[in-house]
Amino acid sequence: MRNSACLFAAIALALGWAFTPIQAQEHTPDASESAEFSSLEDRAEQVIDLINAKIEPEEVFSDGFLAAISPEQIKGFAKGLVTQYGAALEVERLEPRIGTRAAYEVRFERGIAKGGIAIDPAADYAVSELLFTTVEPIIADGDSIEKVKADLAALPGTVSAYFGPMNGDTPALSLNADTPLGLGSTFKLYVLAALGKEVADGARNWDDIVSLSVKSYPSGMMQDFPQGSPATLYTYASLMMSISDNTATDQLINLLGRERVYKIMLVTDHSNPELSAPLLTTRELFLLKGGVKARLETYAEGTLEERLAILETIETAPPSQAEILAAFSGNPVRIDVEWLSSANDLIRLFKYMRQTADPQTFDIMGINKGIGEEYLTGWTYVGHKGGSEPGVRNLTWLLTDENSIDHVLTLGWNNPDADISTQQLLGFAQRILILAQQMAPAPR
Repeated sequence: MRNSACLFAAIALALGWAFTPIQAQEHTPDASESAEFSSLEDRAEQVIDLINAKIEPEEVFSDGFLAAISPEQIKGFAKGLVTQYGAALEVERLEPRIGTRAAYEVRFERGIAKGGIAIDPAADYAVSELLFTTVEPIIADGDSIEKVKADLAALPGTVSAYFGPMNGDTPALSLNADTPLGLGSTFKLYVLAALGKEVADGARNWDDIVSLSVKSYPSGMMQDFPQGSPATLYTYASLMMSISDNTATDQLINLLGRERVYKIMLVTDHSNPELSAPLLTTRELFLLKGGVKARLETYAEGTLEERLAILETIETAPPSQAEILAAFSGNPVRIDVEWLSSANDLIRLFKYMRQTADPQTFDIMGINKGIGEEYLTGWTYVGHKGGSEPGVRNLTWLLTDENSIDHVLTLGWNNPDADISTQQLLGFAQRILILAQQMAPAPR
């Protein structure tokens, strides 16, 4: 996951633009340069309106820019910025300047995007380059944890949230924390917990070699590896956590046994483990939701024995890749057929892991922090896993403060009626973590 505020930077790099740093220097502009700067100011203001969807990309960018990046892509990038950082408010800075180029900063409600802008005099001074390289988080006027909670509660569907000490004392934020919701790939924390305990118990080692014998669907890369490819348990676990590799996950479930992973739910006092029984592999979830609808409905309403019987024959006439892609690219499909946990279930899982897992387990969980470093000031350890499918989003962090006290931030959002936005949920996490930097003494 990457910070969407740098999306225009990705565009610039893809087009081979080289935005050289602009240094302040003594210079008296002539009349033509003054006209250029006036045009640059006008275009910089137009970018604000573009980000806020008040004008169209064709009114702002040069033909060369639009030939490389379509108006729809630009609108998508702009929407992502607003989703995470709120509306663009004003041009914060448009200097120093050289000719038709300038350093450029835009103030959003919850951040200041920094980069550069250039215009093309031969194209009616249209914007020919736009580059945001970083975003400095800020607290929006009037924002608070209470407002975050109210905004989360107002989202369509069901939202669960917790932010506070792992021991559950005095959380800064708690919303529907006992409500089980679909996790998507966040369920892989249970797989990691089972593996981490077996390593700690001496039953396995991180450098054990296991030959690849299963195959799932992306996300990931191991689905493209030849069957029989050797890899260490550390490699499987690292790919599972860092890029959410589904084939690596299924290989670990195959090795550990689905019952062993499911047992982690039981020993951590999961509030309703039957919702996730039997514990599915990622491939089984794909085959169920991409396959015959009647079979999925029977599975969803079936007993444990009926579900297991369906899984016994799940590989018979599997759906095509196109059918699976269609099932996971549109509207939500039976989001109750999932891996389900509440916020408090995840807190209990982290407690269990701290007590039983080999220390390298947490190194693996910390490979992909899931959020920009600018939001992580004050935390000495950050572990993360997130998950999604249409109608399901989850973002979960284990955070250790400078006093070695563990905290948990977990946000879950399910909507059976329409797909939902990872960026929007990430925006809430960003708000919480920035507000946390201002809290004293809680929750740190």
